[in-house]
This record gives sequence, C-alpha cells and structure tokens, in this order.
Amino acid sequence: MKKFFQSLQAKYMAIILTALFLFQAAYLIVAFLAMGFEEGFHGNKASEEQNDPGRIEERWHAEAERLESGSRKSISELFSKWKKQYPDASMFWIDENGRLLEELDVKEELPAEWTAVYTAKFIKERYGGEPFTVISFIGGDERNGFIVLEIPRNLFNPPLVKISEKYGLFLGLGLLLILSLFIIVSFLFFRGIRKRLLHLQEAMQRRDLDNLPIGIDVQKNDEIGRLEQTFNEMVDELKESKRREEEEEQLRRELIANLSHDLRTPLTKINAQTYSIAKENLSLEGRQAVIALETSIVNIDRLIENLMSYTLLMASKHKLDLQEMDAVRFVRESLASWYPVFEKEGFKIMIDIEPFEQKWQADPIWLGRIMDNLLQNVLRHAKEGQYLGVRTESTDEYDAIVFIDHGKGMNNSSEEKGAGIGLSIVDMMVKGMKLDWEIESGIEGTKVKIVRLKGC
Repeated sequence: MKKFFQSLQAKYMAIILTALFLFQAAYLIVAFLAMGFEEGFHGNKASEEQNDPGRIEERWHAEAERLESGSRKSISELFSKWKKQYPDASMFWIDENGRLLEELDVKEELPAEWTAVYTAKFIKERYGGEPFTVISFIGGDERNGFIVLEIPRNLFNPPLVKISEKYGLFLGLGLLLILSLFIIVSFLFFRGIRKRLLHLQEAMQRRDLDNLPIGIDVQKNDEIGRLEQTFNEMVDELKESKRREEEEEQLRRELIANLSHDLRTPLTKINAQTYSIAKENLSLEGRQAVIALETSIVNIDRLIENLMSYTLLMASKHKLDLQEMDAVRFVRESLASWYPVFEKEGFKIMIDIEPFEQKWQADPIWLGRIMDNLLQNVLRHAKEGQYLGVRTESTDEYDAIVFIDHGKGMNNSSEEKGAGIGLSIVDMMVKGMKLDWEIESGIEGTKVKIVRLKGC
C-alpha cells in the first residue's frame, strides 16, 4: 500500500480528485455567496413562501379584499408595502370607470382609459405569460375597480438558475481558472516525468573511462525511481563483471608470458641437439627427419613469438615508435630477405613496386612484423599456387602495398592451418599505426592491401 501511494499513478489520481473537488467547491462557494450564508446552510422557509407564485396570488387577493374602498392613500400604501418585498414588481390601479389612477414602476405604457375589450385583451395576454400577473378586485367587488400586480417570472426560478443568470460569468471564469490550473499542474507533472526520463536516458549514454555507464542519483521512490535503482544495480553488475574480466585477462596474459618463457628454454635445447645431430653422418631418411625437425622448431618459435606479441598488443604494452620512413624501400629490403625462401619452395615471384610521393609515418619493427606475418601466411597456406605478387598502388586518395597469392583462399583448409593469431597481429598493428587494410580471398587466391590515406 505504501508503494501505491508513492507511485505516479496515485499522484495523478490525487491531481484529478483535487480538480474535481475544486470544481464542486467553486460552484458551492458562488451559490452560498449569492444566496447568503443563512439561506445557503440553513434554508429560509419564509423566503420560499415569498417566492411561491401561488402564495403570492393568494396574498394579493386577500389584501385587495381587505380594502373596503379604493382610496388613493390606501392603495399607495399597499403598493409601497409590496414594492419593499418585491423590488422588481410593478403595480397599477384601474377604478370602476376604467381610468388609470395609480401606477408604480410599470415598464410599458398603459392607456389612461380602459375599455372592456382592452381589459379582456390584457387578461388574455398576461394569462400564463410574462410577466406573472395577478388581478384582484378591490374589496372583492368588481364595482370598485381592480388592482394589478406584475412580477418577472425569473424571480421564481430555482436558486441555482438565478445564480447562473446573475453570476454565470463569474462562475464560468472560476471554472475556467480551475480548469487552467488543472491543465498547468498536469503539464508540470508530466514535464517532470519526461525530464526524469530524459535524465535517465542521458545517464545511459554517458560513459566513464572504462566505457561503462555511470550511475544516477535516485530522486524519488516511485516507478521511475525504482527504474533508476535498477539501472544503478545494472551499472554495479557491469563494473563487477568488468573487474572480473580484467582480472581473468591479467591472469591469462601472465600465463601466456610464463608459458612462452618456459617453452623457449626446452626449445633452445632441442634446437641445439638437432644441430648436433645434423653434423653426424646420417642416412637420407635421417637428414630429411632433421630438416623436418628444424622446420617444426622454427614454426614453434614463430608461434611463440606471435603469441607474445598478441598478448603485448592486447595489453597495450607493445612499444610503438612512429618514424618517417620510405615504405617502398623498406618493402624491397624485406622481400630481399624472404626471396631465397620462396625461391627454394619454387614460387614464381612478381614484384612491381614504384616509389611513393610521400613518406609513411610508421614503426619499422611493426611494419616488418606485418610483412613477415603476411609472407609467412603465403608460404604456409598458398604453396599450391606457387605464386607471390607484390605491387604498389597510388591514387589521389591513398598509397597502398598489395600482396597477391594464387592459393586456395582463407576459407579452405590447408595442412598448416593455424589459429589466426598472425592476422590478428596484422590487424592490431595496422590500426595502431593509423593505417588501413583490405583483404579479398577466394578459391583463386588472396589479395591483401596495406593502405595509407593521403593527408593523414
């Protein structure tokens, strides 16, 4: 129940109920002010009788009968008495000869002489019409003439109708004011909700140094507040998960580093023993076994080196030393060291490189490692094609070094397929030097392009 009263739904229901209460209260206040405190709370029986058309007619007839004769003084006193009770009433007196002798606040122009025809016409028009009219003979005898009382029928309307007629404008303005307040309060209510939701959205988009969301202050204990609390719990879980991941990553790096170091010691011993065995007088099969063993040692050593480099790159501990260098000359020198290896394996080598207009900003060690990994991949996975092409491309937008082989492509298996660490190192080193690279591979071969955008 406590959560319900703290919810947004409960708050908006309170706004609606308050508005309804204010509507009723405003109407009653206007009614009480118009009718008076006494009439509004206790009622006034005398007032009800005074405004009853039937009672008014009875009283007018009774007082007319009490007039024994039509004297101007008695009739004037009667008219004054009724005028005090009914300020909006009008009265006049016609004597036995049809002459208009006395009138009080009559709005229309009356004839000075009343004939029987005009009197009948007057009675017909007033019967059940406007205003409410009572005609009484003086002393109860038609020979004494008659007196007439006229009262606007709106005086007999119910109190609320009178209020609407008299104070309708103020009541309408009051209700309009309350409605405007309700709209303003509702607007502020929903604007506050929207503002809090946008604040939460902004908090979801903000990131700290670890690229994780930042917690938000919980403002209220309503639905949005609980959403903010849940968001903070999610942030805490992400941070804890990030911390555990970093710990596991650190353990993995330490394990790889220790394992690489531990493997190099026996590998060095194996290499030394292999060298000693190679100096002995061996049979053809023995010499072939030694060559295969030496090749395996070289491959294992290169794999360990790749593993160490990958670990250092992932930990951002592989030193980067950018220098302005002639990339084409560097490629020529690297190819010269690899040329005998490919020639020994029977590769057809096609080299078509031209100098670039601009020098590259690169790390010689990283660029050499990239070329070694790419050429090693060609040597290991594209032997069937027996082809290596290296060329340069230059456009207005970029300079590029392109490596082409005619192997089966990277999607096909080879006898020496690895874990792909070499290409992962190429990717990280290329991006680390603000270069780019593209790779296209199919059944007809693979093309790798190392790109430097001009102006960078």
